[in-house]
Amino acid sequence: MIRNPWEQRSLEAAVFDAQSAVLEFDQARSWLRSAPTEPMEPLGAEVWVLDPALEQIVLVRHPWRGLVPPGGKVEPGESPRQGAARELAEESGLRPRLLERPAAVAVRSFHPDLPVTLSLSYAAIADPAQPLAAEVGQPALWWRVDEDWGSFFPQDPDRVRQYVKALRTDAVG
Repeated sequence: MIRNPWEQRSLEAAVFDAQSAVLEFDQARSWLRSAPTEPMEPLGAEVWVLDPALEQIVLVRHPWRGLVPPGGKVEPGESPRQGAARELAEESGLRPRLLERPAAVAVRSFHPDLPVTLSLSYAAIADPAQPLAAEVGQPALWWRVDEDWGSFFPQDPDRVRQYVKALRTDAVG
């Protein structure tokens, strides 16, 4: 498939970030090796915003996905990192610096009518005293990492906990 330059740049950034992610789920890197010949819509990116003690995470109450980390579709011309930062600002009002290495790469479908696609998770540390400014109809809140949350993606709490464990053991480096 021939891609325009904007799509190609986004894909190259996604491949780079997928290769350097701390955690891999759903055999995402193997899936990605065959994906460039197929349409990849939408490319997803989210941010796992944690407090400095690594005990809380920012979640957004999506109308039908339940509680999910702030994130969404990477727009044309954006890198996944840029898309994740933009979505975080739009959905929570937060603008922390994203940590250098992506937290995780996964393959998932964001809607039952959509095909599976690449999803990159980035991480950031923010002060829970900083006010959250959510989008209308999608409140943002701090949630304890050690408590499960109802989500369209039931594996997310365990995935975030795996990442927190890696941060605590300094395996993220």
